[in-house]
Amino acid sequence: MAGLAKILKAQKEPKYRTQRVNRCKICGRARAYIRKFGVCRHCFRSLAHKGEIPGVTKASW
Repeated sequence: MAGLAKILKAQKEPKYRTQRVNRCKICGRARAYIRKFGVCRHCFRSLAHKGEIPGVTKASW
């Protein structure tokens, strides 16, 4: 249930311009966001472990 709330909060338009935050495209997490891939570190590790991110090996993360 908490994950759904994060995703809904991520889709909500911020009240002020300075409140815009980069968020993970998968889970909506605002912290530990990796800009190059558009996901947080948790989702990045799981995707890299599954081999869904090309060019990423265990030594590089």
